[in-house]
Amino acid sequence: MKNNDIITENRQNQNKQDQNKQTQNKQTQNKPGNEGNKELSEKDKLAQKYAHIKGWGIDADPRNEPNYPMKKYTGDDHNRLNYEKPPMQESDIEVLHSIERPGLSAVYGTSVPPSGLSGLLRRLAFRFSESSYYHWLPLILADRVNAVEGVFHDLSRLKVPNVFAELGGKAEWKHNRKGFAAKVFTGAVITTAAIIYFSRKRKLSKT
Repeated sequence: MKNNDIITENRQNQNKQDQNKQTQNKQTQNKPGNEGNKELSEKDKLAQKYAHIKGWGIDADPRNEPNYPMKKYTGDDHNRLNYEKPPMQESDIEVLHSIERPGLSAVYGTSVPPSGLSGLLRRLAFRFSESSYYHWLPLILADRVNAVEGVFHDLSRLKVPNVFAELGGKAEWKHNRKGFAAKVFTGAVITTAAIIYFSRKRKLSKT
């Protein structure tokens, strides 16, 4: 409670000082013969420009931070950009990145480079901005295509994928049997209806 009282008192004192400074500046500017002294500092200009925004600049004064005076202030928190950047990760494969970025990020994954039809879709997607449907819809489609590509990749290595387990069938049967049964029933109905429809269509085409 003592620290909270100190923080509240410091903020109140800071607010009073700011109000007094603003009053003094207005009085100085309104005095005759002081028209030429209306030049404000960059900080004061910004404060006036955004004064209509409630809470703007609340963290501009280090003495008004929530952790003051408990934290040992060194000034480093306000110098976040003044640091030596680490070396970039070397890239020897294709890495797609947003057109909003000038280049690659410092660290990125290289285990699954774009390939196949899904890779073509992802290359197409990254030609557009992240604010566009043309970016996200191809990426969603590429994920679905990539899942099918994974099945064919397993089959090419003579490995039969356990689709039931990979889709979480065991966990759903254990924790959500009603939902699992509803999905199986819905799939069976749709499959049966499709078989009946195409079989009738084939018979009609023969006659």
